[in-house]
Amino acid sequence: MNETVLSVLIFAALALAAIGAVKRIGLWRQGRADATSMSVGELIASLAKVPRRYGVDLHHVVARDRYMANTHVATGGGFVAAALLMVVVYGFGIDSAWLGVLLLLASGAMFAGALFVRRRRLDPPARLSRGPWMRLPKSLLVFSASLFVMSLSLVLPEGVGGMISGGILGLVLVAGIAWGLLEMIVGMTGGGSRITGPMKHAFAGALHLAFHRRPGRFSTRDSAGIRDSALLPLDLSNPEAPLGVGKPADFNWRQLLGFDACVQCGRCEAVCPAFAAGQPLNPKKLIQDMVVGMAGGSDAAYAGSPYPGDEPKRAPGQHGGGPQQAIVGASPHARPAAQAATSGPIQIKAAPGAAGKPADADKLIHEFTVLVEPETLWACTTCRACVEECPMMIEHVDAIVDMRRHMTLEQGATPGKGVEVLDNLIATDNPGGFALEARLHWAADLDLPRIAEVQAAREAARDPRPVEALLWLGDGAFDMRNQRTLRAFVQVLRAARVDFAILGAEERDSGDVARRLGDEATFQSLATRNIATLSKYRFARIITCDPHSFHVLGREYVAFGGDYLVNHHTSYMNELLAAGRLSLDATRLATLGSITWHDPCYLGRYNGEFEAPRTLLAALGLEVREMQRSGFRSRCCGGGGGAPVTDIPGKQRIPDMRMGDVRETGAEVVAVGCPQCTAMLEGVVAPAGEAEPQVLDLAELMARALVADASTQGLSTQGLATSTTQPTDAEVAA
Repeated sequence: MNETVLSVLIFAALALAAIGAVKRIGLWRQGRADATSMSVGELIASLAKVPRRYGVDLHHVVARDRYMANTHVATGGGFVAAALLMVVVYGFGIDSAWLGVLLLLASGAMFAGALFVRRRRLDPPARLSRGPWMRLPKSLLVFSASLFVMSLSLVLPEGVGGMISGGILGLVLVAGIAWGLLEMIVGMTGGGSRITGPMKHAFAGALHLAFHRRPGRFSTRDSAGIRDSALLPLDLSNPEAPLGVGKPADFNWRQLLGFDACVQCGRCEAVCPAFAAGQPLNPKKLIQDMVVGMAGGSDAAYAGSPYPGDEPKRAPGQHGGGPQQAIVGASPHARPAAQAATSGPIQIKAAPGAAGKPADADKLIHEFTVLVEPETLWACTTCRACVEECPMMIEHVDAIVDMRRHMTLEQGATPGKGVEVLDNLIATDNPGGFALEARLHWAADLDLPRIAEVQAAREAARDPRPVEALLWLGDGAFDMRNQRTLRAFVQVLRAARVDFAILGAEERDSGDVARRLGDEATFQSLATRNIATLSKYRFARIITCDPHSFHVLGREYVAFGGDYLVNHHTSYMNELLAAGRLSLDATRLATLGSITWHDPCYLGRYNGEFEAPRTLLAALGLEVREMQRSGFRSRCCGGGGGAPVTDIPGKQRIPDMRMGDVRETGAEVVAVGCPQCTAMLEGVVAPAGEAEPQVLDLAELMARALVADASTQGLSTQGLATSTTQPTDAEVAA
């Protein structure tokens, strides 16, 4: 009798889950469709990739927390195996002692994992969400224990087995299994749009792995996954296409699916530099807000850490929205016309009544001013620390930039000095508003070869050789502090006898800051014009001291026809050293003391280059002290994503925290490889009574250790500018 009840419960739970799944899929389909539809064969092929993507790529991230990795394998693996066996044994009535043994093992493994889940939830860290998640250990324990005891009836003698599965004990066990089925199977989809359990991430997460927006991130049997980190371009030629994301339904359906996959573990929250600095951004809360907007309603049920800030508006329950309603609403920085168009409260109304019944669609359920505050989106430094740590491989930065695009292009709502920077880029092709010819004023004594002149001379001599390396100076060339780095790198190139050249006044800004601020139109204009310029010349590779230019030129110009081999100067110097083209005397750096390396976000997390800088430091014979947060977990300097110009206030500054990490190592020098990192870290004032570590680019360290006489390279290291301030217009024009 109880077995029959259990069979009915199993199929009822599966039916409810299927109904809920259809409704949940309907929510995702509110998003924008792909350019081309997916065939049945492609659909099946995508689903077939889930086991490998889960077992290899996703679990690789989960395994960074060994405790949770083992817990997840035992609990999740045990549940999947137990659920399948339960359908076979109790659903279809296939009674077998061997199946009973397997069911005992699966439910036992699940019970062991559930004990660890309970232990973690006794005193959970702040980053973990509470609410329904706090009942999950009880549900897991009751379900697995009940199923384990019920399964004993399959392996014990018939009389004993009948006592277990029948009578009052059997009813109690069935009730325990029913609780688990409600939580874990029905709770995966909820049976509706707004009511879901904590296991929702399992259903959405599996499909997210199958239909991820960036399939290149996943490994195959033949190759490893790549750091697919280039922003996807907007189609500016289509007047019907929305410019960015103004409402949840503007997201691609794959993004909406990804938001629903969030497990609320808070790993993104724990590594976010803006959250740590007390700025009004919590990437976990932001993703949950997108789920709220997709389904409609408010954030009142959110049970995790809110956005930082003391204002009452930060508390859960103050924000809401719907799939067709504005995400950020009116912005104080918006153009008057755009502000008027998006002002007013966001109203959440009841769904229309069923056929034949009075409709109550006009009944007001919620009324809110906004789903997400504008400053939340502008606080992001686009460092991708959240993306790197997310076990569900959600793309937070893509979503933030998509929403910024709407605010910048549709509303003109860029805050701080962002408007001035974008205006300068449009008018002068660089964010500082300087004349392009001024990019080389610092190198008046260096006689740097222009590629146009070099190529013309070679063509006249019928010399087909391309230039070995095109040096992309970047807009750090306008900064007097970064000019020291460039001079040092030129010294290294000449010591290695590299055949290099520069574009000179033909070089425009790469467009990085425009794109991160959401001005896709200005970025695409700069990109296409730079590509047209580069197409005129022959060169083997591009080298640059700026990781942002390195990333944009190497990863993001490809979408516009610019496919180049691009090297960051640290990897190129490492290549020169390995080829024996550089001679170093490490004793020249003996007085520097110990050193630590700060990984730039756009070099490390964006492009996976962690080893070359460390190899160079080892070759220089320096004592390297790694910071606790280094490598792929390096803390951002606060200089990316346009953060220095949007300037969203917090309780502390991100570069101050990073220099605190440096001081903890006791190192006298912090080595850097990015002009923005240099500027941000050198701008930190040491606490009273403490010495601030010296900030030096790796090119400066290499130049100091060169054996070759600097005078033979046409470059003197004496009298280099020491100012770290940005030159004025008059200084640049001088």
